Amino acid sequence: MDLDPLILSRIQFAFVISFHILFPSFTVGLACWIAVLEGLWLGTGKALYRSLSEFWTKIFAISFGMGVVSGIVMTYQFGTNWSRWSDIVGNVLGPLIQYEVVTAFFLEAAFLGILLFGRDRVPRAAHFAAACLVALGTVLSSFWILSANSWMHTPAGAEFRDGQFFVTDWWQVVFNPSFPYRLVHMLTAMFLTTGFVVAGISAFYLLTRRFIEHARVGLGMALGIITILAPLQVFLGDLHGLNTLEHQPAKIAAMEGHWEGGPRAPLILFAIPDAEAEKNHLELAIPGLSSIILTHELEGKVPGLKQFPADERPNPLILFFTFRIMVGIGLLMVTVALIHLVLRFTGKLYTTEWFHRLLVACMPAGFVAILAGWFTTEIGRQPWVVYGMVRTAEGVTPALTTGAVLTSLIVFVVVYTIIYGAGTYYLIRLLRIGPSIPEDEYAPMAKQEALRPKRPLSLPGESIEPAE
Repeated sequence: MDLDPLILSRIQFAFVISFHILFPSFTVGLACWIAVLEGLWLGTGKALYRSLSEFWTKIFAISFGMGVVSGIVMTYQFGTNWSRWSDIVGNVLGPLIQYEVVTAFFLEAAFLGILLFGRDRVPRAAHFAAACLVALGTVLSSFWILSANSWMHTPAGAEFRDGQFFVTDWWQVVFNPSFPYRLVHMLTAMFLTTGFVVAGISAFYLLTRRFIEHARVGLGMALGIITILAPLQVFLGDLHGLNTLEHQPAKIAAMEGHWEGGPRAPLILFAIPDAEAEKNHLELAIPGLSSIILTHELEGKVPGLKQFPADERPNPLILFFTFRIMVGIGLLMVTVALIHLVLRFTGKLYTTEWFHRLLVACMPAGFVAILAGWFTTEIGRQPWVVYGMVRTAEGVTPALTTGAVLTSLIVFVVVYTIIYGAGTYYLIRLLRIGPSIPEDEYAPMAKQEALRPKRPLSLPGESIEPAE
């Protein structure tokens, strides 16, 4: 692989956005979780909900801050590495990003201070309203960012002339053909990601005999939302796949590992796609199943990579595996949901330690699935930066040197390793310390916690010794 400015700029952008996407993926769902806890505290007056909200708000503040920093770095690349792209799509994407700043980021910034520091300085209702508005801001941010990104996959409402896009219909730009499917699919993934983190931390506390009441509430609520959203995500993924088949058939062919395509296409479970030989090695497939899944008909025709010019095909080797990682984690989430239902109805949800260990191990699952899905989406768009209209190579900054991009990439790797390593370490410390025990309503619970035999405290992934 030639390390020219184009490929280095793509690697640098992928590196930065891979860090950035992890934090919004967590904080969008976490902000909504905090708003629910604040509502329960307002409605019931139970100090346990306030304690949980305070605890997760600390986690939210750090994650939100790291997401903002990585987002700022990412936008600078639009000018340094992708100035031609910025010039070509600026009339369309510039306003969309500005809408995100005005409607979402300002909303988050305005009420985040009340959420973080106003708990005992404003009425409970006002604090709850601040939590809801911060949550709304995170969802609105996702709305505009996904609208802008989706437009590059399914451009609509704009015409291309004199090397630039000009808007003809803003409604079509915002609600472009792939946007509704990608929005609900991504938001559901975000909520699942947060759900598995909350469930994993709650299970960890149960395993270590700490914060039992907090853990039971967190585990029950998190698994409840997982049980609803995990099967729903399978349905939403199917709708998204049908939309992708309509608008980006080459991406579907690469994801499925199909070279010939046609009716009764097999579902390829495993293979090693070879772009040069235009075939798969070590293929293991189920006949006809891909046609049924993609078209809902046994005789349905699916696309093959050979139907497209070689210079207009995405990399099938990467897409084939990232897509299967995402789908595999989705099936794992459905399995967790089913186990949860069995244990809940048999009254063993809070005492089944092997299931709690599984939840601790599954904490990173949502993040991995989002990264795999994002790689599938973005690599599948190649070689286009605006699908079917502008190639990625046409968007890179002219006269950009290999040395300049390589230097900045190395700097980013070093700085990100230090900053986000420290941030992650601090997050783990907060999670290990856990929520505070309220002294008023839950004084008996605090005494019970103090007398309860505790297991040695271990981080997720470390061995947890059995209680004596």
